[in-house]
Amino acid sequence: RMLTRTPSVVAQVFLFLSIVLVIAIAVIQINQQQILSPGLKYGIVLDAGSSRTTVYVYEWPAEKENNTGVVSQTFKCNVKGPGISSYESRPGALAKPLDDCLNKVKERIPDHLHKNTSVYLGATAGMRLLRLQNESAANEVLASIQNYFRAQPFEFRGAQIITGPEEGVYGWITANYLMGNFLERNLWRTWVHPYRKDTMGALDLGGASTQISFIPEDPEEHFNGTLQVKLYGYNYNVYTHSYQCYGRDEAEKRLLALLLQKSNASANVDNPCYPQNYNTALTMKYLFGGLCTQSLRPANYHPNQLVNFHGTGDPGLCQEMVSLLFNFTACRDREDCLFNGIHQPKAKGKFVAFSGFYYTMNALNLSGHFSLDDFNSSMWFFCSQSWAQLRFMLPKFEEIYARSYCFSANFIYYLLVHGYNFNAETWPQIHFQKEVGNSSIAWSLGYMLSLTNMIPAEGKLIQLPLKPPLFAGLLVFLTATALLCLLFLVYLCIVSHHQKNIPHVEHVFVPE
Repeated sequence: RMLTRTPSVVAQVFLFLSIVLVIAIAVIQINQQQILSPGLKYGIVLDAGSSRTTVYVYEWPAEKENNTGVVSQTFKCNVKGPGISSYESRPGALAKPLDDCLNKVKERIPDHLHKNTSVYLGATAGMRLLRLQNESAANEVLASIQNYFRAQPFEFRGAQIITGPEEGVYGWITANYLMGNFLERNLWRTWVHPYRKDTMGALDLGGASTQISFIPEDPEEHFNGTLQVKLYGYNYNVYTHSYQCYGRDEAEKRLLALLLQKSNASANVDNPCYPQNYNTALTMKYLFGGLCTQSLRPANYHPNQLVNFHGTGDPGLCQEMVSLLFNFTACRDREDCLFNGIHQPKAKGKFVAFSGFYYTMNALNLSGHFSLDDFNSSMWFFCSQSWAQLRFMLPKFEEIYARSYCFSANFIYYLLVHGYNFNAETWPQIHFQKEVGNSSIAWSLGYMLSLTNMIPAEGKLIQLPLKPPLFAGLLVFLTATALLCLLFLVYLCIVSHHQKNIPHVEHVFVPE
């Protein structure tokens, strides 16, 4: 009897537990699905760079507005025409190019959510330079954007010019956020802080400035450019520096200005960085109109006068000229000072290089990780091509970019190797990348995460409902367990009942 009672008790316990677990899992799943029903929220960021404006649309589940790890890019649109700083003399003309992108954005976001969708515009180095040169013109450009957005259905949160260090740190936040270095999902599909996961440094190359941001080896050592960032309850001391006038476009204008100076200001100038047989005429205003080349402006400056540049495609001479854009003597051989008198801690760990860095490498048919030797040989080969040959080599041929890739490659070489001290050993630690998944690596995502408090100081855990396959598997398993227990109990009942009905034969001892 004792033997039949024990399995019976065990089976009853298992049956009870299976039924309870099936009900609990079903209730949790239904409730979680109800919680997820409010749908999505959206945010729009306009990255107003020096050479163009890009509109990004981000989305995240509505109930997780103050939680973490759920923002993704859902749409991207490049505004036609130049950057907003080029509209200094005609700010009213900004509306039409913006319209094309904003109309597409309106189609992407459900109508009833328009009024609750925040729009942010952040302007970078092009506008920083314009403000230094002509503050009232910069203010008029921003005012015209404010007016434009007043007529839009979205909630406009203002147009602002962000500082170089902010641009650097927001780029660093975006890169690490997308790489999962702040949060990751564990086995239970819960967001947790990654154990001992290192952050990556960020290298950004725009049209008018370039940024480097990383966590130094010795976080206690405070350099001028160290900013404290608090993310998910953890403090990060991020070193960041933005080099004004070291963006791709402005650096090239400085090179052209130097070439003109060396040719004794004649109207025909050889450019070793332009492809062989490429010819173009540029106005003096294009070369010297901005702040970065003002000091190189010739005495007989006439804004509309043309200068003819003739490409000679000479990689060695191109590299020699590019080196003149960097001041390596200002540091007086100090180890923590690399160029232009700027003190920087030693670059350590892995880096992701995006925007201009990525596009230049892509033109050289390189991406991801590769050796410094591979880069040098690709650059040498590319810079030796004639203008006619380049048409067949580039995946996408646009004159204004095609003519400048050789210069950009040499500039990147000088910036990374002689400027930031990357060498043959550390160069492969740089990953040249444009996006993670469908999200672009750009400062705009980090900017929106900060402005919408999507990154709180204390990250709450995000519990996700069970994925359908796991949910179905558990239900099948627990239901099968319950049925087996039930069948086993029925069997025990039958056995027990059967034993009760067997008649007892009494042995009568008859004495002999």
